[in-house]
Amino acid sequence: MEKILALLIYKTIIGILGVLGNGLVCMVIGRVPAMRSRTNAFILNQAVIDFFGSVVIILQTDVPLPDPLPNDAVGWIWCHIWISNFMIIIFFVSSTFNLLALTLERYFAIVYPYKYQSWFSSYPRLKVVVTIACCWIFGVAIKSYTLMIVQETTDGRCVSRPIPGSKAIGILTVFLQYILPVFVMLFAYIHTSVELKRQAARVGPLVLGHRGQSTSPEHRDSNQVPQENLTASILRARRNVFKTLMMVFATFLVCWSPNQILFLMFNFGWEVKFSDWYFLLTLALVATNSCVNPFIYALKYQQFRSGLRQVFCRGRPRVNSIPRTTDNTATRTTELNA
Repeated sequence: MEKILALLIYKTIIGILGVLGNGLVCMVIGRVPAMRSRTNAFILNQAVIDFFGSVVIILQTDVPLPDPLPNDAVGWIWCHIWISNFMIIIFFVSSTFNLLALTLERYFAIVYPYKYQSWFSSYPRLKVVVTIACCWIFGVAIKSYTLMIVQETTDGRCVSRPIPGSKAIGILTVFLQYILPVFVMLFAYIHTSVELKRQAARVGPLVLGHRGQSTSPEHRDSNQVPQENLTASILRARRNVFKTLMMVFATFLVCWSPNQILFLMFNFGWEVKFSDWYFLLTLALVATNSCVNPFIYALKYQQFRSGLRQVFCRGRPRVNSIPRTTDNTATRTTELNA
């Protein structure tokens, strides 16, 4: 249970917001058929991870621990899985790898559309499921060392146990769960941004600015305007999802960077007390990342907003007005993955 009142209130609030917001995202994607795409499958997994992470935040914040801890298997579970934050960190790290997978899915769909379609031409659902499963596996694997080497139960207390090589393990952990994903995602977003600008230049300012209406329609083929409308619509949808994910990534950086920088400095020899207010504040920021994504989707993701209207307004299903197109725009029109 959180002992600092301000953090208890704050973490309880973000935990509740995370449960409600991510539960809403799961409900909308699950109930609106038009949102069942590969991209939204990763967004759904992100919401599931953050939902359970928010549940754990509430439980760790508000549920008191037994004192003293029993010197048996139950005490070992409390110490190694709960007090060591093994459970909550699994969700945090799995969320990072899912964001990485989501970013790379959009990257290849936009920058290498033909290779993307070729890859998903066979067993597309299985490949998505395997990728999502790997996000969970990586999260468990990276933090599994805490089960044995970080904490131990002594006289009814859970205490840290220093081991040889712990600094090296800490540096490797930061590299795998933060530095490497951040650099890969940063490269992907920069390259994708450049490619979207090139695509916009190819489509042309008239198509993007006036929805395909040329100033000289008499000189156009009768099928040219509808085709340009479709191309411009696909590009707009891609840019909308891209901007949404950019905000998710920026929020991830704000929430994760302070904690990971402090932890990296600690492993390089800088004295960091994990009980000090500034470190506890960085942990609160990491927890905040579990509840903010639904607000970003509600503000920026047009398809999600349309899904919300369809679920709650029960009026005309405006989500179906969003073009259901594929990233292989040169060949056929199927599903909106952009």
